[in-house]
Amino acid sequence: MVITPAGSTAGRRETPMAGTAPPRAARPTRRALPRRPATPPNAPPAPGGLRAAVPAAALALIGAGALAVLARWWADTAAVTGAAGWLTGAGRITGLLAGYAAPVLLLLMARLPPLEREVGADRLARWHAFGGRWLVTTVTAHVLTIVWGYALTDGRGLLGEGVEIVFHFPEMLKAALATLLMLGTGAVSARAARRRLSYETWYYLHLATYLAVALAFGHQLATGADLGDGPARLAWYALYLGTAALLGWYRLVRPWLRDRRHRLTVAEVRPEGPGVVSLFLSGERIDELHAEPGQFFRLQFDAPGLRWAANPYSLSAPPHPRFLRFTVKDLGRHSAAVATLRPGTRVRAEGPYGAFTARTRRRRRVLLLGAGVGITPLRALFETMPGEVTLVQRAGRPEDVLFRAELAEVARRRGARVHELVGPRARVGDLGTALARLVPGLAEHEVYVCGPEAMAEEAVRSLRAAGVRRGRIHRESFTF
Repeated sequence: MVITPAGSTAGRRETPMAGTAPPRAARPTRRALPRRPATPPNAPPAPGGLRAAVPAAALALIGAGALAVLARWWADTAAVTGAAGWLTGAGRITGLLAGYAAPVLLLLMARLPPLEREVGADRLARWHAFGGRWLVTTVTAHVLTIVWGYALTDGRGLLGEGVEIVFHFPEMLKAALATLLMLGTGAVSARAARRRLSYETWYYLHLATYLAVALAFGHQLATGADLGDGPARLAWYALYLGTAALLGWYRLVRPWLRDRRHRLTVAEVRPEGPGVVSLFLSGERIDELHAEPGQFFRLQFDAPGLRWAANPYSLSAPPHPRFLRFTVKDLGRHSAAVATLRPGTRVRAEGPYGAFTARTRRRRRVLLLGAGVGITPLRALFETMPGEVTLVQRAGRPEDVLFRAELAEVARRRGARVHELVGPRARVGDLGTALARLVPGLAEHEVYVCGPEAMAEEAVRSLRAAGVRRGRIHRESFTF
């Protein structure tokens, strides 16, 4: 364990640190532009009313939509009698709920600025994962109950009724294909399967869900008796077409326009440690991106093997008017290839995204806790986060510690503290005990956690056991 003591910042002049100095391609020819002024370390916490209200409002809106769907079934159903009626009714309900859930799940990941800024990409991803399990469950229940209910009504076996529905009902061949695509995507998204997939494979497989939703839409209109020909059908069209329009704008058109405006390119790839490099991007009007420390971009490189996937990478330094810095660890084919990029390579950057920023802070005392490549957004926050800040970096080996010199310099300049917990768990001991020893008054801190899933989960459990309220723990995850 290494401790960097706090230092005084009084009377010191702000100068760029060596590790974050602009790359040559981004250096001005006459004079350096001034750095964007950081928030004073003793600035008061920001008000949190709006930020706390947006997630609750979003969930309430989603719930209200589901209730409206159920109300439509209720209003359209005079009575339910017999086993066939109950099964068919269950099939109609689950079909409506599945049809409603599909566009909602797409909207959660549509990069809508209010959701990305106030809810955060990490929480949206968790909502999306939960909703995906819900969608797979409702689709499965819909298929089973509808086929069973129709089989009882027609006096056929389940297999015969299934064949009849698929091959003789309108739009059902496309619906069957959509069901297979959804169930297949759900299977590869299960935790056990996901661990065996690279991000790129998972990304490409998930594109199939767009096709599945499009294929299922016609079936809902053709055989969805509850939608009718009036306002309910118009509302269904508005939900699906509105979702398609928002996806098209925020996932395709807006990134393309920003790409044309900012023209980002690779300025330099700088080694940081074993399998770790910092990637510097330069371009035009970078300050107009309004990126904040702690946020991330999805980067797509115009290089062989990297053109068709946009991977998420966090800023590892506060945004500079002339460049952005990302630090990338070799965790897969895409991230490994970043180290081989040549200066001048064109980059398409979607973002900035994420609510893992200083704007979520409500208390003066802040703990930044990171491990592995999770230290990257914390590195940027450590330089700019207001208040009394302590950073703890967990690493298995000394050579795995990143930004040691930079963090020590930041700590010296702003009077903050840096701690390193290095070594196997048997030597370091329980994380909660170690944090309580290093961070006096731990329960009174606002905590930002970023790192591998197992470490982050252990950290959250330890912090809760130490008395930190759940609402004061902010987590950024690299799982997908």
